[in-house]
Amino acid sequence: MTGPALPSVVGFVGLGRMGDPMARHVAAGGVAVRAFDADPAALRRLDGVVTSVGSVAEAAEGMPVVILMLPDSDVVDAVVGDGLLDALEPGAVLVDMSSSEPLRTRELAGRVADAGAELVDAPVSGGVRGAEAATLAIMVGGDEVTARRLGPLLASMGRPRRVGDVGAGHALKALNNLMSAANLLAASEALLAGQRFGLDPAVMLEVVNGASGRSNGTETKWPDHVLPGTFGSGFTAGLMAKDVRIALGLIEATGIRGGVAGEVVDRWRAAVELLGPAADHTEIVRYLQRTSGE
Repeated sequence: MTGPALPSVVGFVGLGRMGDPMARHVAAGGVAVRAFDADPAALRRLDGVVTSVGSVAEAAEGMPVVILMLPDSDVVDAVVGDGLLDALEPGAVLVDMSSSEPLRTRELAGRVADAGAELVDAPVSGGVRGAEAATLAIMVGGDEVTARRLGPLLASMGRPRRVGDVGAGHALKALNNLMSAANLLAASEALLAGQRFGLDPAVMLEVVNGASGRSNGTETKWPDHVLPGTFGSGFTAGLMAKDVRIALGLIEATGIRGGVAGEVVDRWRAAVELLGPAADHTEIVRYLQRTSGE
């Protein structure tokens, strides 16, 4: 008995720093990709890899699966309303891999169902490096049978795991980023304080990463982006601030008292105001330095 097969062709909307390598991996797996991006330069970068089209409707027309890799729910709703929903084939699956809001995702799922199609949310974690290496953690929310059918396609981009019904993927993505944002903020405060005390940050990281204070912030973000001064993770402070706001909204909607989450949201909002939304999220260190007299 054979497992689910890859679709022969998919639509793909959103070819930014994450979507570009993701679409390349899908194409490398033998799937024909019909792609659209609002930026013509993004399509030119994939010339010869995907088939470029001139609208979101063309990207969706006749496709069994359409992938969205967009910044947020506002852009997703705009794209869906710009002809994509009307162009979806009956029985098609719309896969939203964007960092969307879980409650809005559930509402969108109803609209997609009314159109005779199905929505699955499958946001990712791992940044540009993970997208390029096809090692993204992919959090899938949707029907179990559909998620299994999408397994080989999603596996071409990373490690998919169904985490619940539709909306669950976007909920977990936001909560994951809240934990990541809090960890990086706490680690950066501690490491900067240690540095002012006279400790060597590289030595601190070596010790902490073998102790209980380690996190992705100390294991990856500080060694790879902060200490070298490159600040090039590929994920912006603006997107991080947006994701932690989504997580706080979800926490409050469930009745949990989000004191820590609220503080994290406030600090990231202030960082974006100082650094600008396009700053790399690892530049939270620069925000702490500037607000601490450096």
